[in-house]
Amino acid sequence: MEEKKISKSVLKRLPGYLAYLKNMPEDAPTHISATALANALGMGEVQVRKDLAMVSDGGRPKIGYQREALINDIEQFLGYDNTTDAVLIGAGKLGQALMGYKGFDEYGLNILAAFDAHPKQSRTEEGKPIYPISKLSQFCRSHKVLMGIITVPAEGAQEVANQLIAGGIKAIWTFAPAHLDVPPGILVQYENMATSLAVLSVHLQAQIKEEKDTKK
Repeated sequence: MEEKKISKSVLKRLPGYLAYLKNMPEDAPTHISATALANALGMGEVQVRKDLAMVSDGGRPKIGYQREALINDIEQFLGYDNTTDAVLIGAGKLGQALMGYKGFDEYGLNILAAFDAHPKQSRTEEGKPIYPISKLSQFCRSHKVLMGIITVPAEGAQEVANQLIAGGIKAIWTFAPAHLDVPPGILVQYENMATSLAVLSVHLQAQIKEEKDTKK
């Protein structure tokens, strides 16, 4: 289909659609409409319809989308059918947990190696190498790695980002609670756990208050 410019907000919603579609029962209908998908996910029908139209032209009036074809369209759009090599910097508990997560294979992400300022071991439990951070830029250049994952403390994140960029990295996925200054053309995706926790906390407080109010 014709390539369309797509926003970050749409990109963040697409994996949710994909997860729901892939986890439907085997005996589920072969077709699904945007209305049914919206109802299942508690979202607006118009929004879902627009999102799906951005990545697939397989929708048919009164019929909807052929489910397997829609799954393929979303996976291809997100690049899950192409493997992206990445490196991870910060081989602590979070870093090693990410290195050992098998689910990344399903999303086309392959973490080649980890790097750390003071490596405590030469390999992860899964056998992937852990190198001194001094080798980071050269490794990225020689292996043509375009994505870096940062799991170091906030105070070291910018220096790590600088080394990644020097090695030719074009995209950074960071778990460090710090803003990164990067040149134009470098995409940074922040995973802010404090923000996520705040959203969950406020939601829980609202739910508790609502339950208390209904009991009065």
